[in-house]
Amino acid sequence: MSIRFFESRKLFILSGETISYVFYIDANGRPVHLHFGGKVLGEEGLVPQEIRKGHSSFSPWGPGENPKDSPDALMLEFSGFNSGDFRIGSATVLTENGSQITDALYVSHRIYPGKEASAGLPCAYAGKTGNVETLEVTLRDTACNVEFILRYSVFEDCDTIVRSVRTVNRSASPVVLRRLMSAQLDLPHTAFDFIQLSGSWARERHAERTPLHPGIQSIRSVRGASGHQNSPAIALGAHDATEYSGDVCGALLAYSGNFLIEAECEQYGTARLVLGINPETFSWTLAPGEAFETPEACLTFSGEGIGRMSRNFHDFMRNHLIRDGWARKKRPLLVNSWEAAYFDFDAEKLLGIAKSAAELGIEMLVLDDGWFGARNDDTTSLGDWFVNTAKIGDLGELVRKINALGLKFGLWFEPEMISEKSVLYGEHPDWVLHEPGRRRSIGRQQMVLDMSRPEVVQYLFDTIAGVLRSASIEYIKWDMNRNLTEVYSAALPPDRQGEVAHRYVLGVYRLHEMLLEAFPGLLIEGCSGGGGRFDAGMLGYVPQIWCSDDTDAMERIRIQLGTSLFYPVSAMGAHVSVCPNHITGRTTPFVTRGNIALSGTFGYELDLTKLSKEERELVRVQVAEYHRYHDLIACGDLYRLSSAFSLNAFDAWMYVSRNRREALITVVSRFSEPNCGVRFVRPRGLDPETAYEVDGMRVSGATLMALGIQVKLPAGDGASRLYYLRALS
Repeated sequence: MSIRFFESRKLFILSGETISYVFYIDANGRPVHLHFGGKVLGEEGLVPQEIRKGHSSFSPWGPGENPKDSPDALMLEFSGFNSGDFRIGSATVLTENGSQITDALYVSHRIYPGKEASAGLPCAYAGKTGNVETLEVTLRDTACNVEFILRYSVFEDCDTIVRSVRTVNRSASPVVLRRLMSAQLDLPHTAFDFIQLSGSWARERHAERTPLHPGIQSIRSVRGASGHQNSPAIALGAHDATEYSGDVCGALLAYSGNFLIEAECEQYGTARLVLGINPETFSWTLAPGEAFETPEACLTFSGEGIGRMSRNFHDFMRNHLIRDGWARKKRPLLVNSWEAAYFDFDAEKLLGIAKSAAELGIEMLVLDDGWFGARNDDTTSLGDWFVNTAKIGDLGELVRKINALGLKFGLWFEPEMISEKSVLYGEHPDWVLHEPGRRRSIGRQQMVLDMSRPEVVQYLFDTIAGVLRSASIEYIKWDMNRNLTEVYSAALPPDRQGEVAHRYVLGVYRLHEMLLEAFPGLLIEGCSGGGGRFDAGMLGYVPQIWCSDDTDAMERIRIQLGTSLFYPVSAMGAHVSVCPNHITGRTTPFVTRGNIALSGTFGYELDLTKLSKEERELVRVQVAEYHRYHDLIACGDLYRLSSAFSLNAFDAWMYVSRNRREALITVVSRFSEPNCGVRFVRPRGLDPETAYEVDGMRVSGATLMALGIQVKLPAGDGASRLYYLRALS
């Protein structure tokens, strides 16, 4: 059993293979946190923790309570508002009489096998690997008769605990949720570093690490999407934690809209972490009997450094979040038309690219932006999801010709957006997010559809499904190229406008669900100007996300290493593109562009018809390497051998198969150094007693991990190499 309850002490112990999460219900009915860390084997030694000496009237307590039981001085699983705990909290409820006081206490609990789905939200599933159990703890605010059901699902096989909150209005009057976070985690000290992924368009998810300090540190989005600037993921690592050692707590939010993750170092020397929907842009009215569910928060602990935290999350997403086996399934090796043609193409040009792709062993052609409406630039036609026959002719006929060459076919959409110059806007100007009488902002010559409206979602499904049924289309690239402003819906009354941002995200999720239900096996790649919506929420529907519009191989090292702190390599869209790179102007060897793109879904973002003879031969080599190493890369354990937190002159990372019988190391030298010393790379994760073949040598795993492999690279900036290790004994 992964969840145990000790009745005499009202103590809960939730355990994975190597971790435990412990809390109890105190005499006043508050759920009090005790431990999140290494595995405990029983209840012995688990005693209530006092986090302050003496007491202070400034930390109040209730009638008949012991002063040491002030909610302001306890490590809590859930904290309300204006009821004695002055730290950042979990919930604020506005009642009919104008009060926002929120104070919920224990009523009951239940433990059951498996895990129930959350309606309308991405959610983890039990799957076929490992035991999954769920604990639900019901708290009630008796003054307003609102229930908060805290859910904890333990995924034992990957040391991950998934938390969420379901709120039910049991009163006879409406209430308004002003704040409802998915999880709250109190930790007994503040000696942590705050580890996050930050950046902007074309340089997403750079890993950053700073010490926690007194007060509140946070990352957030109010952009309507998770955004390029911060990913909804956080780690709290001990100051001495490294890639390979030390204590690290990790947290992910499976949500694709406005989020907030806050960490507070408070007066008594403890740390509190909360994560959930950003309350700045959220309120939700609950009528009597109605319920609201938060997005899921995923927590893990590693006593073996940042690397083990990453591998826990990778296993969790591959086993329990990404649907239909896609996490481990080999994706079609594709070429995307965008950097090859931009808007300038016709059927003849596309068939030329397809013919070259077939000759090189590439398996799919993806037609990017510009195939629909009257779209020849970015000023028109978004929302008009019908084929521009004047440009490419009959889509079904074009796809049949491409299929006849042995290639699959994919298509780009940007469902959430609308152009002012479009048939759709002329018919439905009220479908745009916009407050009447206010200036309307434009981004990339486009506006945002009101995805909170069911009729908008239905229109998008009908038109997109019509295109998909017209031809053999097996892949969609779903893009989103601007953030939300003037978030106001003509379909909701004034007092419910705080619901629009969240309802928008629910509409996005609903459209994904409708398409996947109607077209089983459809592969959808997420995209938002590259990595502007790279989050665990989207991975509940799409198995891969375009990692960044910046395809420069040198920049991609830092982006992909940073992304790998939380997200699996199998989810990272990565392609070989032309040089000089379209964004950075940098030139990198073709071999290196391929070696770096192999650490992703792999494909090409260039005009194959313009490749030299030498480059065509290199493509054939890279295609063969993709097929040879796919399972090892997509399903193996990742070890970062260089820092993800800095721009390095030399980078290395490796994948080790689960049975430790093979491994692949990628090494890249960013700059060529004259008269430099010899470099070594030290593998990790090998079986010490197994002999491996590498570079024609037979070497034990112990020796390789102790001494390393001498790196021999060709001269020149951006040189790289793959080292394949195969077990011999």
